[in-house]
Formats: sequence, structure tokens, C-alpha cells
Amino acid sequence: MTTTEAGATAPSDGFQDKTEQNTTHGYHKQKDEHLKRLRRIEGQIRGLQRMVDEDVYCIDILTQVSASTKALQSFALQLLEEHLRHCVADAALRGGDEIDAKVDEATKAIARMLRT
Repeated sequence: MTTTEAGATAPSDGFQDKTEQNTTHGYHKQKDEHLKRLRRIEGQIRGLQRMVDEDVYCIDILTQVSASTKALQSFALQLLEEHLRHCVADAALRGGDEIDAKVDEATKAIARMLRT
């Protein structure tokens, strides 16, 4: 964390919340399910580490890498859908320039997902 002029702390890892602090995000209603899913994916990654440590056959590790990658992609798609249904739809209802910004933001996120 870095300290701002006002004494507040800001994330130093490159991830900054572009919205107001008290905004409810689209994934809020499924937060517990998302965390459970991410913990399961984390377990898959730890399993990969264990497989390498135990000198498991390459193809078996690659199979697990594929499964972990698919799990992350599936999570990302769910999060994107919730963003579109909540954040983008909300901006569309409010009108103005915010809808263009939200659509642009979502388009860039989709482009990043497609590059992976």
C-alpha cells in the first residue's frame, strides 16, 4: 500500500478501484460462491505445485493445467456477465457519458480475456 497526500492508503499493486468506495459491485450477491470457487481453483494450483514437487508425469501435469485454466476462464466469464448485467446496465439507465465508458471498459476486458 502507498500513502496518499491525505494520509489514506492506496493499493500499490496496480489494482485500483475506479468506482466510489461504497459502490456495490455486480458480483456482490454471489460473493460467497465466488470466493468458494476461487478457493477451489487455488487448491488446483496448489495441486500443480505438489505434482511438480513429486515429479509427476508431464502430460498429467498439463492435463491439470488445462483444467485450472478452464476453471479460471469460466470464473472470468461469470464475473464479466455480472458486470454487464449490473454495472453496464446501471450506467445505461443513468445515461450520459458513463455508458460509453462502461462499454469501453467491458470491451477492453473482453479483449484481454481473448488474448489469453
